[in-house]
Amino acid sequence: MSVRLAEVLAVLDDAYPPGLAHDWDSVGLVCGDPDDLIDTVTVAVDATAAVVESVGPRGLLLAHHPLLLRGVDTVAASTPKGALIHRLIRGGAALFTAHTNADAAFPGVSDALAEVLGLTVESVLDPATGTAALDKWGVFVPADAADAVRAALFAAGAGQIGDYSQCSWSVAGTGQFLPGTGASPAIGRSGQIERVPEERIEVIAPAGVRAAVLAAMRTAHPYEEPAFDVVSFAALPSGTGIGRIGVLARPLRFADFVAMAGTVLPQTNWGVRAAGDPDAMVTRVAVCGGSGDSLLAAAAAAGVQAYLTADLRHHPADEHRRRSDVGLVDVAHWASEYPWCAQAAELLRSHFGDALCVAVCPIRTDPWNIDYTERRS
Repeated sequence: MSVRLAEVLAVLDDAYPPGLAHDWDSVGLVCGDPDDLIDTVTVAVDATAAVVESVGPRGLLLAHHPLLLRGVDTVAASTPKGALIHRLIRGGAALFTAHTNADAAFPGVSDALAEVLGLTVESVLDPATGTAALDKWGVFVPADAADAVRAALFAAGAGQIGDYSQCSWSVAGTGQFLPGTGASPAIGRSGQIERVPEERIEVIAPAGVRAAVLAAMRTAHPYEEPAFDVVSFAALPSGTGIGRIGVLARPLRFADFVAMAGTVLPQTNWGVRAAGDPDAMVTRVAVCGGSGDSLLAAAAAAGVQAYLTADLRHHPADEHRRRSDVGLVDVAHWASEYPWCAQAAELLRSHFGDALCVAVCPIRTDPWNIDYTERRS
């Protein structure tokens, strides 16, 4: 059986929304025709030559790391990356990347890592904030003109909340004003205090339509000088983001937690190294699949006893150890992200069943291939 590539892409974009990707990243379809039929999906961390070789005709390679990222100006077959693209196209195969969008998604890369480590995820280490900037408008309008102003606000793009449109809230009150000698009031006379039954209308609107909403409100409002306010919403955590904070089923000594991580994660020449008090008890752990030393401060403030990630550098790790008691566990980049492959594979199997053959590529793409430790007496 076969599935249109476009159907698979829709599932992947829903699970790992492209909008979650960092602005420097490159995610999505790299090569392939969405209208083509595919029979297989191969999931891997990296699109290396050996991995590409394992992808058959009418197959999709779902890779975590982008093959093409910055400064790409050629995919000539004479270049290493171009050769892989040509091999895929000639073989009738496609390539799709889910990178920082898969890192930030829920569930995502760090959720898979937490699961392998036996953690129950409680929260996000570095939460993403809502991407849509919103305003709340409060407009004071005479009661008999409220419906007209409300309709104008809606027509300009206000009042949309999720799947609901024309959303507003109103409360009745009394407006008071004293027109000056140069005013031309729609209600009342210059030099005389006026009190008018009014409504306060509140609506939500994207910040991007602020000018349109303002113009529509002024046009529909009967007053020469409408009274209104605009409040910009603060960005709120969205439940997605980089890294996770989780709880172990039972407390472990830090040294035992490190040993357990070395057992449950795929083996690499990089191995597992740690910095901390071997006897410190660990109950809460922060994890970040991939390079995570940019989140050392977040881990130190997260109320955890250990932070497991990859690619920790000497100086940031040293500074962390001077300032925090949170133990550090450094694992291979590839090993920290490989558990995501099973997560992504299961996602596709649950959607397409027997219509699509989905497999995790077992090839270890960690670049470190020689392990040498000299022991001196």
